[in-house]
Amino acid sequence: MDTLFTLAVTAVVIVLIFDYTNGFHDAANIIGTIIASRAMTPIQSVIVVGTFELLGPLLGGTAVANTIGKFITLGDVPPTISLTIVLCGIWGAIFWNMATWWYGIPSSSSHALVGGLIGAVVVSAGSQNVIWGFSELAHGKFTGFVKILLSLIVSPVLGFWAGFLIHRGMRWLLRNEEPSANRWLKRFQFVTAAGLAFSHGANDAQKSMGIITLVLVLGGFVDKFVVPGWVIMSCAVAITLGILSGGWRIVRTVGFGIYKVRPLHALDTQLTSGILILSASVFGAPVSTTHVVSSAIMGIGSSERPKAVRWAKAKEIVSTWLITIPGSALVAILTYYLVKLITG
Repeated sequence: MDTLFTLAVTAVVIVLIFDYTNGFHDAANIIGTIIASRAMTPIQSVIVVGTFELLGPLLGGTAVANTIGKFITLGDVPPTISLTIVLCGIWGAIFWNMATWWYGIPSSSSHALVGGLIGAVVVSAGSQNVIWGFSELAHGKFTGFVKILLSLIVSPVLGFWAGFLIHRGMRWLLRNEEPSANRWLKRFQFVTAAGLAFSHGANDAQKSMGIITLVLVLGGFVDKFVVPGWVIMSCAVAITLGILSGGWRIVRTVGFGIYKVRPLHALDTQLTSGILILSASVFGAPVSTTHVVSSAIMGIGSSERPKAVRWAKAKEIVSTWLITIPGSALVAILTYYLVKLITG
């Protein structure tokens, strides 16, 4: 029991570290356009975003947590081994988050988490312990890995076209306005940035809630998959601390590297992303804030001046998206074999 308890505590701590790196990594996705459009100072943006980031997990429900926490099944694996597997998977995600942060590349924390868990589970317990959901898809049911993958694939497409259409509509509405309207566009970003931060917290923090609850179920500390209140609070605090720390390396990429962002572009990006991410949270669909925000900026730029979009940088971002799941899976696999070698 002592070993099991120690493993469970270690797993919870590691998941909270991942949650922190998630906020740290994704801060740029929320703050980048605010800074680029000069709507707020860095301190103002961190205070506004941090406040609503904390409220998101507390008020956003647990639908996404249920999706993430139930797409792998390790009930037939001994508790100590199952917790070790989860630890290796989470480490794969943390490593990928920090590596992409170091190089200033806005990759997906959600992809990293899914890839790390799949890699660790498949190599240790077998692919049958992943609920893939392909057979259920044939009957029109979205579940398991299929639900997660479709959410991650469809959301950036929606982000691009929603951004494209919203920006076209906003430009038409403001077609007769003077440049002084930028002052109001900047002020209104206090609302849209708060909404985006809330939606990010409601979606991303739930992923960590799901994994911690899975750890508690595997360790036999709770009887069924219900997210405890202390888990919700812990994940809310961890991701908010990450946001407050700020991944400033990635701010340059999101705010300046894809398209020259002005107040209207920033407002439309935040509005588009906030609506899509919050809607996904309601339906239990785990999406990538990185994907949605970056694709929204691309869509907004394309609706205005396609040639001004820095497609080379966009291509670099998309390439990172494509390799994140296999990359984090590989790190998790190597970690599992290293642990197995050390423990014998």
